[in-house]
Amino acid sequence: MQIGIVGLPNVGKSTLFNALTKSSGAEAANYPFCTIDPNVGVVEVPDKRVDRIAKIIEPKKIIRAITEFVDIAGLVKGASQGEGLGNKFLSHIRECDAIAQVLRVFENGDIIHVHDSVDARRDKEIVEMELVLADMQTVEKRVGTLARDAKFGGKESQAKLAVFEKIQKTLEEGIVARKTELDEEELLLAKELHLLTMKPILYIANTSEDMLKDFPLEETKKVLGLNADDILVPVCAKLEEELSELEDDEAKMFLEDLGMNTSGRDFLIQKAYEILGLETYFTAGVEEVRAWTYKKGSTAPECAGVIHTDFQRGFICADIVKTDDFVTAGGWSKSKEQGLVKMQGKEYIFQDGDVCLFKFNV
Repeated sequence: MQIGIVGLPNVGKSTLFNALTKSSGAEAANYPFCTIDPNVGVVEVPDKRVDRIAKIIEPKKIIRAITEFVDIAGLVKGASQGEGLGNKFLSHIRECDAIAQVLRVFENGDIIHVHDSVDARRDKEIVEMELVLADMQTVEKRVGTLARDAKFGGKESQAKLAVFEKIQKTLEEGIVARKTELDEEELLLAKELHLLTMKPILYIANTSEDMLKDFPLEETKKVLGLNADDILVPVCAKLEEELSELEDDEAKMFLEDLGMNTSGRDFLIQKAYEILGLETYFTAGVEEVRAWTYKKGSTAPECAGVIHTDFQRGFICADIVKTDDFVTAGGWSKSKEQGLVKMQGKEYIFQDGDVCLFKFNV
């Protein structure tokens, strides 16, 4: 999973990136375009279930799921026409699975804003419109090509043209492509376009430490013009930076002193999984306990394929036990003795937190 951190210059993207990745890989300076090439950081996905399983198994290795964060150069008005670092910005974001847009909501006269004032809604709309304009260029080119092909009666071209024209109409109204009403078959055809505004998005409100504890989430959503089902994550990038410099136990105590249960980083990753429809299953043995990420709704063979395509091709069945049952019973053998392990076939849909053992033909 790769999440692109985007936003206008100097809204806190690079500070947040450094905090999320516990690094200083991204230059965080008080001037626009201090980030030019994207910085990529790999972060382990926090999941207490891994530790609970490992405590029972005592494996040689523990391997957690990972997320990649990409700090992308700041975008400005006119980026779709190449302004600022527009072309680089757009090409880098196209490679990400999801977008996290950082919106500055804190006031600080010492930190320069590219528009000389703090207005998170304006900033959101600038970024959104530049992505819409870039997508319009992409769609217009494809519609032009398909219109010529469709004249000769190609059914596939006609089907694509109908979908692409639907999307084009949405974009021309200044609305992001993901708001276009498409059925599953149409969505599959739309994937060919690799549109920026078709990607799942979550919003990060970069706030001050004082505002964080009692952050007015719903009120801020309204101010930003977000829908009720849009995801807005309040984060204090400066606080996350301080947390990243502490040991885990110290960071936990620090959060407790602030009256917080989880860090902004952990909450952000959790929400990213949510918008991408991702879940986790586990394999557990003396060699390693490992977390695997899969798409919600995947069948047992598809989840086996996450480990290796040979597992999917030769899939026979999978022994499945829920994490809580596995831990309470005390491992595989005791879970089997208590009848907690179920043998599942090709039709089984994996559930978040399944502990599994695949059986397959080589």
